[in-house]
Amino acid sequence: MRRRRNQKGSSIAARCAVVVMAVAGLALSPHAAAAVDQKNPKPTGQPLHEVGTWGASADRTPVTMTEQTVRNIVHTSVGGSGLRISLSNAFGTQPVVFGGAYVGLQQTGAAVVPGTNRQLTFGGSTSVTVPAGAQVLSDPLPGTYAPQQTLAVSLYVRGASGTVTGHNLATQTSYVSSEGDHSAEEDGAAFTTTISRWYWVDSVVVSAPKTVGTVVALGDSITDGLRSTPGANRRWPDVLAGRLLDGPRPKQMGVLNEGISGNRVLADGAGVSVQARFDRDVLAKPGVRTVILMEGINDINGGQATSGDQLIAAYRQLIARAHAEGTCILGATMTPFKGLGSYTDQKEAIRTAANEFIRHSREFDGVVDFDKVTRDPADPQRFLPLYDSGDHLHPSDAGYAAMGDAVNLKALECKR
Repeated sequence: MRRRRNQKGSSIAARCAVVVMAVAGLALSPHAAAAVDQKNPKPTGQPLHEVGTWGASADRTPVTMTEQTVRNIVHTSVGGSGLRISLSNAFGTQPVVFGGAYVGLQQTGAAVVPGTNRQLTFGGSTSVTVPAGAQVLSDPLPGTYAPQQTLAVSLYVRGASGTVTGHNLATQTSYVSSEGDHSAEEDGAAFTTTISRWYWVDSVVVSAPKTVGTVVALGDSITDGLRSTPGANRRWPDVLAGRLLDGPRPKQMGVLNEGISGNRVLADGAGVSVQARFDRDVLAKPGVRTVILMEGINDINGGQATSGDQLIAAYRQLIARAHAEGTCILGATMTPFKGLGSYTDQKEAIRTAANEFIRHSREFDGVVDFDKVTRDPADPQRFLPLYDSGDHLHPSDAGYAAMGDAVNLKALECKR
């Protein structure tokens, strides 16, 4: 089944391929002098399409900005040509004007590797106005970016921003400047404030051969990486991205982390519900082949889910919506939470019922059994102590590594 969305994406990619041709053999480290070779580009000879190499779900933040620059630090997965940045004002209260936008390789802190900071344009213009509720995609940058680059995406806000659309749990330090447009600056001297959120940037897109696709990790704080080591990229989707890059190029996939800490399946809370954001955070993303769904524990803990059947009905809706677009969807079991203050045997029974549906219904296109790989064999309702971050709900770095290793890579190649 061929998706209309992919047909549109392919046409965009085809136009990009005429303008942007990959540079053969380029594999630059994050500390290289330049991110791209813009001289003597060589065609790959392969048809290209757009895939996601980094993502973070858009949400409402409690932040406003006026005449300042934010330098977002993000870490990509798969490499490719024609890099583009998506900016979201989905939860904005007014139009936001970006008077300058640049992307370069992070050196240390807010500093950019000299020679790598490159200006972004939008329809050929160096500034762009994004209406409230909308998003924009930058023009593609010439040249090729290697995999796993740590990028600094700098955005100068002209005037007042209104409510900032962003991502509230970055597990990564980014930077905000003093007053003025500092987006083109390579040194970080003007960026005097550190933040633990991302502002406005919601995805990074590259063109890659059509054998390369996108996988979306969709979930709550456990997908978002809460209590993993900040700045170390040890969330389970990061581990998965590294494993995919270890394989041959045709088997590689970009990984988008669309987790929101505190998110629910059945009701809005931290972010709109996963049912409400499924189109924006999954189906609208470029090159998506497979989504891994792990969500429901916040509904159980918060009392929104009073039976496993409520979660199962919602899972079936998400499965149907994915399949209608020709997208594969893997169900991931919910990890243990005994020891958390809100734990009860009744809540555990709901988690067990939902997990049994995920494992045995065969309605998902595959299963990732996170529960099985993280639980303590001596007390299966609890995390294995090594995998417990200490709050009995979120994994440690070792637990996240075990989760990332538990994904069957062949299951990601599912086709519908």
